[in-house]
Amino acid sequence: MKPKVYVTRELPERGLKIIKERFDAEVWPEYGPPPKQVIIEKARNVDALVTLLSDKIDKEVFDAAPNLKIVSQMAVGYDNINVEEATKRGIYVTNTPGVLTETTADFAWALLMAVARRVAEADRYVREGKWKVGWHPMMLLGRDVYGATIGIIGAGRIGSAVARRAKGFNMKILYYDVVRNPRMEEETGAKFVDVDTLLKESDFISIHVPLTKETYHMINAEKLKLVKETAYIINTARGPIIDERALYEALKEGRIAGAALDVFEQEPISMDNPLLKLDNVVFAPHIASASYETRSKMAEMVAENLVAFFEGRIPPNLVNPDVVKVRKPVKML
Repeated sequence: MKPKVYVTRELPERGLKIIKERFDAEVWPEYGPPPKQVIIEKARNVDALVTLLSDKIDKEVFDAAPNLKIVSQMAVGYDNINVEEATKRGIYVTNTPGVLTETTADFAWALLMAVARRVAEADRYVREGKWKVGWHPMMLLGRDVYGATIGIIGAGRIGSAVARRAKGFNMKILYYDVVRNPRMEEETGAKFVDVDTLLKESDFISIHVPLTKETYHMINAEKLKLVKETAYIINTARGPIIDERALYEALKEGRIAGAALDVFEQEPISMDNPLLKLDNVVFAPHIASASYETRSKMAEMVAENLVAFFEGRIPPNLVNPDVVKVRKPVKML
């Protein structure tokens, strides 16, 4: 009998085809996420869950799922999953790292360029019929990127990829992480500094850390006071790393030049969020990894993690390696 899998969203065909062929799979049919109660009900009789960041997988879900053996997440991050609780129960948690590194770095760079050169504002300017004079020396002036100073918070895969792009723009590269990255320093000339120095000296601040207790509201009102009035903040990591209320106040008062955000404290963003009233903010709906190639590969990795576990092998992208002490992979395929 095939292992039972509940998939909380329609996935790209490359991965979903494998899941449907190898497993007894049920897929949530709607575009939006299933309510948590639906996940709880479906989890009661399955061996595996395939989840996204918007799915809260916690003790309540685990309590309802006596047969659950693995949660295969289609994302690099997994702050939506109670990994500690999963490990205690012998439930494997996997993710999809690496494959989206360059795609996410590309998008961080796209946001950086867009906010620096006021691309979104210019688009609205044309569409709304405000372009009345063919050319003017003071029309929609932005900031140069080439030769500026970039501060990268988080020097993992994505942060390093952003640094490589910055080198091509002849930028001075500052970075902060809890662990130094000598390879990135050697490849890009990046200089390791503390957070406060990075915030004070950077023209562009790009965030690439995971969401943890330590990074929650890492960029808060006090930290924003250190940022130059001419600087921009780009966030493609996790929304709650920035205190949005403090960011709004800093932007509204002109204490920083602008921001470009792909992630938010609440997703989807509420339409009464005051940030939406500001012209010096570029918005995107959490799409930094959204290329055909990358999302297809992510779905394929989700399937590969499931197949490995149910063939009796340790999944290639296991988040909680200590779980192996509690339960060995189960051969069911």
